[in-house]
Amino acid sequence: MKVLITGFEAFGNDKLNSSAEVVYRLPDKLNDILLIKKIIPTVFNKSAEMLKKEIDSHKPDIVICVGQAGGKDRKKIAVERVAINIDDARIADNEGNRPLDKIIQENGSTAYFSTLPIKAIYSELIKNNIPTEISNSAGTFVCNHIMYQSLYLSNTKYNFKTGFIHIPYIKEQVHDDQTPYIEIEKLVQAIKIIISTSLEYHNKSDLLLEAGKEY
Repeated sequence: MKVLITGFEAFGNDKLNSSAEVVYRLPDKLNDILLIKKIIPTVFNKSAEMLKKEIDSHKPDIVICVGQAGGKDRKKIAVERVAINIDDARIADNEGNRPLDKIIQENGSTAYFSTLPIKAIYSELIKNNIPTEISNSAGTFVCNHIMYQSLYLSNTKYNFKTGFIHIPYIKEQVHDDQTPYIEIEKLVQAIKIIISTSLEYHNKSDLLLEAGKEY
Protein backbone atom coordinates (compact mmCIF):
# COMPACT_ATOMS: atom_id res chain seq x y z
CA MET A 1 0.00 0.00 0.00
CA LYS A 2 1.17 3.51 -0.81
CA VAL A 3 0.22 6.66 1.06
CA LEU A 4 0.95 10.11 -0.34
CA ILE A 5 1.19 12.62 2.48
CA THR A 6 1.68 16.33 1.93
CA GLY A 7 2.54 19.36 4.04
CA PHE A 8 2.75 23.04 3.16
CA GLU A 9 5.74 25.34 2.78
CA ALA A 10 6.15 28.13 5.32
CA PHE A 11 3.64 30.87 4.69
CA GLY A 12 3.95 34.64 4.72
CA ASN A 13 6.56 35.86 7.20
CA ASP A 14 6.74 32.57 9.09
CA LYS A 15 9.99 30.64 8.90
CA LEU A 16 8.31 27.31 9.70
CA ASN A 17 5.10 25.51 8.86
CA SER A 18 4.17 22.82 11.36
CA SER A 19 2.71 20.60 8.65
CA ALA A 20 5.99 20.53 6.71
CA GLU A 21 8.04 19.94 9.86
CA VAL A 22 5.90 16.92 10.74
CA VAL A 23 5.99 15.46 7.23
CA TYR A 24 9.79 15.87 7.15
CA ARG A 25 10.03 13.70 10.27
CA LEU A 26 7.90 10.81 9.04
CA PRO A 27 9.71 7.59 8.07
CA ASP A 28 9.84 6.34 4.49
CA LYS A 29 7.94 3.22 5.54
CA LEU A 30 5.44 2.58 8.31
CA ASN A 31 5.17 -1.16 8.83
CA ASP A 32 4.38 -2.32 5.28
CA ILE A 33 3.10 1.07 4.13
CA LEU A 34 5.25 3.05 1.70
CA LEU A 35 5.06 6.75 2.52
CA ILE A 36 5.50 9.26 -0.28
CA LYS A 37 6.21 12.61 1.38
CA LYS A 38 5.83 15.89 -0.44
CA ILE A 39 5.95 19.53 0.63
CA ILE A 40 3.72 21.63 -1.59
CA PRO A 41 3.59 25.42 -2.04
CA THR A 42 1.07 27.54 -0.16
CA VAL A 43 -0.26 28.71 -3.50
CA PHE A 44 -3.77 28.06 -4.82
CA ASN A 45 -3.45 26.45 -8.25
CA LYS A 46 0.22 25.48 -8.07
CA SER A 47 -0.39 23.29 -5.00
CA ALA A 48 -3.07 21.33 -6.85
CA GLU A 49 -0.90 20.95 -9.96
CA MET A 50 1.91 19.50 -7.85
CA LEU A 51 -0.49 17.17 -6.03
CA LYS A 52 -1.88 15.85 -9.32
CA LYS A 53 1.65 15.27 -10.61
CA GLU A 54 2.50 13.20 -7.53
CA ILE A 55 -0.73 11.20 -7.84
CA ASP A 56 -0.05 10.52 -11.53
CA SER A 57 3.48 9.42 -10.73
CA HIS A 58 2.90 7.26 -7.65
CA LYS A 59 -0.75 6.14 -7.91
CA PRO A 60 -1.27 6.07 -4.15
CA ASP A 61 -4.01 4.16 -2.37
CA ILE A 62 -4.50 6.96 0.16
CA VAL A 63 -3.75 10.70 0.01
CA ILE A 64 -3.55 12.63 3.27
CA CYS A 65 -2.98 16.37 3.09
CA VAL A 66 -1.82 18.14 6.23
CA GLY A 67 -1.96 21.86 6.90
CA GLN A 68 -1.26 24.30 9.71
CA ALA A 69 -4.00 26.00 11.69
CA GLY A 70 -2.28 27.91 14.46
CA GLY A 71 -3.46 30.58 16.85
CA LYS A 72 -4.95 31.19 20.27
CA ASP A 73 -8.03 29.03 19.57
CA ARG A 74 -6.14 26.20 17.88
CA LYS A 75 -5.34 23.70 20.61
CA LYS A 76 -6.32 20.48 18.86
CA ILE A 77 -5.73 18.47 15.74
CA ALA A 78 -8.71 19.03 13.45
CA VAL A 79 -9.85 16.12 11.29
CA GLU A 80 -11.67 17.85 8.44
CA ARG A 81 -15.04 16.49 7.34
CA VAL A 82 -15.81 18.51 4.21
CA ALA A 83 -14.28 20.69 1.47
CA ILE A 84 -16.32 23.28 -0.41
CA ASN A 85 -16.03 24.40 -4.02
CA ILE A 86 -14.92 27.97 -3.38
CA ASP A 87 -11.74 29.99 -2.98
CA ASP A 88 -12.30 33.14 -0.94
CA ALA A 89 -8.98 34.41 0.35
CA ARG A 90 -8.88 36.84 3.27
CA ILE A 91 -5.15 37.24 2.58
CA ALA A 92 -2.88 36.53 -0.38
CA ASP A 93 -1.05 33.23 -0.86
CA ASN A 94 2.74 32.98 -1.20
CA GLU A 95 2.64 34.26 -4.79
CA GLY A 96 0.24 37.11 -4.15
CA ASN A 97 -2.89 35.36 -5.42
CA ARG A 98 -6.06 36.35 -3.61
CA PRO A 99 -9.09 34.79 -5.32
CA LEU A 100 -12.47 36.05 -4.13
CA ASP A 101 -15.62 33.91 -4.44
CA LYS A 102 -13.93 31.82 -7.14
CA ILE A 103 -15.24 28.37 -8.02
CA ILE A 104 -12.46 25.77 -7.77
CA GLN A 105 -13.84 23.28 -10.31
CA GLU A 106 -16.67 24.33 -12.64
CA ASN A 107 -17.82 20.74 -13.11
CA GLY A 108 -17.23 19.74 -9.49
CA SER A 109 -19.75 19.17 -6.73
CA THR A 110 -20.66 21.99 -4.36
CA ALA A 111 -18.81 20.05 -1.66
CA TYR A 112 -17.06 16.73 -1.12
CA PHE A 113 -16.87 14.80 2.12
CA SER A 114 -13.58 13.31 3.28
CA THR A 115 -13.24 9.65 2.34
CA LEU A 116 -10.89 8.98 5.26
CA PRO A 117 -12.42 7.24 8.30
CA ILE A 118 -12.69 10.49 10.24
CA LYS A 119 -14.54 9.06 13.26
CA ALA A 120 -12.13 6.13 13.61
CA ILE A 121 -9.20 8.54 13.32
CA TYR A 122 -10.76 10.78 15.96
CA SER A 123 -11.33 7.80 18.26
CA GLU A 124 -7.78 6.47 17.94
CA LEU A 125 -6.20 9.87 18.56
CA ILE A 126 -8.32 10.43 21.67
CA LYS A 127 -7.37 6.96 22.95
CA ASN A 128 -3.73 8.04 22.67
CA ASN A 129 -4.35 11.26 24.63
CA ILE A 130 -3.88 13.48 21.59
CA PRO A 131 -6.25 16.48 21.63
CA THR A 132 -8.47 16.12 18.56
CA GLU A 133 -11.77 17.28 17.13
CA ILE A 134 -13.87 16.76 14.02
CA SER A 135 -13.97 20.02 12.06
CA ASN A 136 -16.84 20.90 9.74
CA SER A 137 -15.03 23.68 7.87
CA ALA A 138 -11.58 23.66 6.31
CA GLY A 139 -11.95 27.39 5.59
CA THR A 140 -11.72 28.98 2.15
CA PHE A 141 -7.95 29.38 1.82
CA VAL A 142 -5.32 27.04 0.34
CA CYS A 143 -6.05 24.21 2.81
CA ASN A 144 -9.66 23.92 1.67
CA HIS A 145 -8.47 24.35 -1.91
CA ILE A 146 -6.11 21.37 -1.78
CA MET A 147 -8.59 19.21 0.13
CA TYR A 148 -11.25 19.96 -2.49
CA GLN A 149 -8.88 19.32 -5.39
CA SER A 150 -7.75 16.00 -3.94
CA LEU A 151 -11.35 14.88 -3.40
CA TYR A 152 -12.30 16.11 -6.87
CA LEU A 153 -9.55 13.98 -8.41
CA SER A 154 -10.53 10.95 -6.35
CA ASN A 155 -14.17 11.33 -7.39
CA THR A 156 -13.61 12.02 -11.09
CA LYS A 157 -10.38 10.41 -12.30
CA TYR A 158 -8.65 8.16 -9.78
CA ASN A 159 -9.46 5.59 -7.12
CA PHE A 160 -7.99 6.56 -3.76
CA LYS A 161 -9.20 7.62 -0.32
CA THR A 162 -8.33 11.15 0.72
CA GLY A 163 -8.89 13.86 3.29
CA PHE A 164 -7.31 16.71 5.20
CA ILE A 165 -5.85 17.19 8.68
CA HIS A 166 -5.21 20.57 10.31
CA ILE A 167 -2.55 20.67 13.03
CA PRO A 168 -1.66 23.47 15.49
CA TYR A 169 1.67 25.22 15.87
CA ILE A 170 4.71 23.41 17.19
CA LYS A 171 6.67 24.79 20.16
CA GLU A 172 9.35 26.37 17.94
CA GLN A 173 6.71 28.68 16.42
CA VAL A 174 5.35 30.05 19.69
CA HIS A 175 6.90 33.07 21.41
CA ASP A 176 4.39 33.88 24.16
CA ASP A 177 2.50 32.15 26.96
CA GLN A 178 -0.96 32.48 25.42
CA THR A 179 -0.59 30.71 22.08
CA PRO A 180 -1.14 26.94 22.27
CA TYR A 181 1.02 24.35 20.56
CA ILE A 182 1.53 20.59 20.42
CA GLU A 183 5.00 19.06 20.70
CA ILE A 184 6.26 17.89 17.33
CA GLU A 185 6.87 14.35 18.58
CA LYS A 186 3.18 14.05 19.50
CA LEU A 187 2.13 15.43 16.10
CA VAL A 188 4.35 12.90 14.31
CA GLN A 189 2.78 10.16 16.44
CA ALA A 190 -0.66 11.50 15.51
CA ILE A 191 0.02 11.41 11.78
CA LYS A 192 1.33 7.85 12.06
CA ILE A 193 -1.90 6.88 13.82
CA ILE A 194 -3.92 8.62 11.11
CA ILE A 195 -2.07 6.73 8.39
CA SER A 196 -2.44 3.35 10.12
CA THR A 197 -6.12 3.92 10.88
CA SER A 198 -6.83 5.02 7.31
CA LEU A 199 -5.27 1.80 6.07
CA GLU A 200 -7.14 -0.33 8.62
CA TYR A 201 -10.47 1.11 7.46
CA HIS A 202 -9.57 1.24 3.78
CA ASN A 203 -12.16 -1.37 2.82
CA LYS A 204 -14.65 -1.09 5.67
CA SER A 205 -17.12 1.45 7.02
CA ASP A 206 -16.13 4.19 9.42
CA LEU A 207 -17.16 4.10 13.07
CA LEU A 208 -20.52 5.57 14.05
CA LEU A 209 -19.95 7.72 17.10
CA GLU A 210 -20.76 11.13 18.47
CA ALA A 211 -18.53 13.99 17.35
CA GLY A 212 -20.97 16.60 16.10
CA LYS A 213 -21.21 20.29 16.93
CA GLU A 214 -24.04 22.77 17.33
CA TYR A 215 -22.08 25.71 15.89
